[in-house]
Formats: sequence, C-alpha cells, structure tokens
Amino acid sequence: MSPAARRWAPAVVLAIGALLSTLGVKSQRALPLQASLVTTVPDSLEGFISRDDTLETDVVQVAGVTDYLLRHFITSDTMRLGFSLYVGYYDRQTQGATIHSPKNCLPGGGWEPLTNTTTIVQTPQGPVRVNQYLLQKGRQQALVLYWYQGRGRVESNEYAVKFDLLRDAALRRRSEEALVRIVVPIDSGEARALALASRVAGVIAPALERALPS
Repeated sequence: MSPAARRWAPAVVLAIGALLSTLGVKSQRALPLQASLVTTVPDSLEGFISRDDTLETDVVQVAGVTDYLLRHFITSDTMRLGFSLYVGYYDRQTQGATIHSPKNCLPGGGWEPLTNTTTIVQTPQGPVRVNQYLLQKGRQQALVLYWYQGRGRVESNEYAVKFDLLRDAALRRRSEEALVRIVVPIDSGEARALALASRVAGVIAPALERALPS
C-alpha cells in the first residue's frame, strides 16, 4: 500500500462502515466452526509435541472469542518451548465485539516491538502474506507471525480486513473470522526463528480451512 493510500485508508474505511451499517451490518449470522480447533490443528509439528493451555475467564471475555486454541509446542526430552500457537475464533463480529488487533496487545508484559513488517508464507494452496514482528523483553527476543483468516481469505492488512468485514457483513450477512498468531522464542537467531514460524504457518493455515465455515 502506498503512503498516500495509507493516509486515506482510515477515512475510507470509516466512510464505508457508516454506509454499510445502514444496510444491515448488525444482522449477520453466527456461524459455528465446522470442526473443533483442538482436533483440526496438528498436535505435533516440526518434531515438537504439544500441550494445550487455557486463558483466564476475564481475558476470554475481553477478547470476545467464541472459541480459541492456545497450544504450546515443546521438546519431548527437555520440555523446552519451541513455539506457541493461538487461534481465536469469532462466529460473528458486532460493534464492540470484534477481533482485537495484535498491534495493540503485543507491546504488553514488558515486551516491546523492535521491527514490524510482512512476509510471504508458502502453503499447499499458494503463497499468503502475514504480519511479522520482532519483540524484545530484556535480553529475550521473540518472533511473531499473525494473520486473519476466514470467509475464504488469509489477510495481513488490517484495513483490508476491516473493509472485507464490513462488506461481507452487509452483503453476505457473514462476519466470522479467526485471528492466528505464532510466537517463536529466538534462541538461535532470527532467521531460524522465521524459518520455523513460516513452516508452521504453512501447515496451520490450510489446516484451519477444515475447521472454518466454508
């Protein structure tokens, strides 16, 4: 997106949102998952085994998710964390109950963003673009990939996500969507962490298609 387009994007999204709201954005259907996230997402990847975790009740309420999966992938011998996966699913989105952008919550718990960009991930269905963040907390660093997935799309650009949401809610009465986030601690360099995260993302994105409404 060009600098000029980025400057105008918020105003365009607001204008479109105001217009589409009059067409019935709030009347969209709630669409449940077609299959459980727990069983659809592989429980072993890249030589790591996994354990599932739960979020605090108040965190779930603030996030507004209909369903979620928080899965930590660890080594079987030393139990060292290889990476974590979070999928938060919304069966519909309404005013005040939409996906929270990780841009707003990543800088938390002492973690500060060093860089943010996008990267291309290869999947069996073709390449997709996802967001890439480098975070630091003291001497610790972590690499994050995240994207939005639903209604037949994998998207990284938040303005495009909002535009598609408003259009689909108004014209198709659908607004279901998932936020997908992969976090890899950086132990052996950023390049290795990115390579691992990209391979994992290339498996997770097509796997989620089996769970998301068609």
